[in-house]
Amino acid sequence: MSVIGSKIADVVLNRIRAQSGARPGGDLANEAVARVATTKVVCVREAQFSDFEGVCTLNMRLGQGPDSMDNWRRLWLENPALDDGKGGSPIGWMLYASQDVVGFLGTIPLQYEFEGRALRAASTCRFAVDPAYRAFSHLLILSFFRQKNVDLFLNTTATVEAGKMMMASKASPLPQPDYGTVLFWVLDPRPFTRAVFKKLGVNSSLAGPAAAVASLAVRGDAAIRRRGPRLKRSEYSVKEISLRDIGQAFKQFWSDASAETPRLFARRTPEVMSWHFDPPHNRRKVSVISCELENKPFGYVIVRHEGEMTSGFRRSLIADMMIKNDDPVILEQLMAMACKASRKAGSHVLEIMGFPKGIRQHLLKLKPYSRKYPACPFFYKARERSLHERLSDESVWYASPFDGDATLWP
Repeated sequence: MSVIGSKIADVVLNRIRAQSGARPGGDLANEAVARVATTKVVCVREAQFSDFEGVCTLNMRLGQGPDSMDNWRRLWLENPALDDGKGGSPIGWMLYASQDVVGFLGTIPLQYEFEGRALRAASTCRFAVDPAYRAFSHLLILSFFRQKNVDLFLNTTATVEAGKMMMASKASPLPQPDYGTVLFWVLDPRPFTRAVFKKLGVNSSLAGPAAAVASLAVRGDAAIRRRGPRLKRSEYSVKEISLRDIGQAFKQFWSDASAETPRLFARRTPEVMSWHFDPPHNRRKVSVISCELENKPFGYVIVRHEGEMTSGFRRSLIADMMIKNDDPVILEQLMAMACKASRKAGSHVLEIMGFPKGIRQHLLKLKPYSRKYPACPFFYKARERSLHERLSDESVWYASPFDGDATLWP
């Protein structure tokens, strides 16, 4: 971060600390006002559907990617979490400088279950502020944490700077030290090594030949060290199904999983899975892989295949996964099929992030490569102090890219 950027971050953190003696659930001001040296008035207000164009223009300008009104309706009108009896949810908050939109922070309602209790969660999304106005980011963050009908606040895609602001607001990083470590298997070494050299700034005329040599080394390493999962004979059948095939048997599977372990789970139902993974104007293909015995699911994995990046690089990631008793045999069968589906989709790597320690220990036996985020991207804050303290125990989490907004966007 530049010296100027650091000073802005310090201003934001100090303002959050000064105002966030604010208890979660304190009164939400309709309008927070501050003055800048240019005499422009900076204020924050709740976003409306009529603000769609202004928010999208801001998000595109700041690199947040495209959106659609259909997706807004999906998130804030057709969201299954809104059926929990706790009322509606704001779309988010807009930061204004005079008449110009200079910042936005969205909030998405989600349903969670913990120890037999239903919880309303709110996840941040599309947090973006023009560089000249980032000293006022705290106005958006304070608005987010002052929602009244929320039990659990989440930010699952925080940048380093956003993470500092979360902690200044008394949110805690996920108590899983390795959550920010991504495990991955190389499916096609040549494009993978080419992308690595490009990221390292190697001259394009040299990157091609260097990638060819390096890809041979990757192939050799994978063969010698037997990296990656393999399909093996077992009593289970593993097959790819469609989202529409997720039905009553899966409802029972999720119910059993929730009852067996005292973990915090994002609520999963056939309706929620369809809403989550089949958004309007979806640009990302999804593969659903089920592991069954006598037509009864014993585990599943959902793989999301990302679109082609500007470099031509493609990746797939495990967006959700659940396995009865964290069985390593079922895990390897599912991961082998996930690799197969990812190759078929044209991806060059398959990544997995998060999930409980037991699952990750089994994954490490499949000898993946790994890379680390600069800092933990997952933060939480519970309205009730007792719940917040309970969630400080790593073993009660089932954290994955299914949480928050990490895999919600089309």
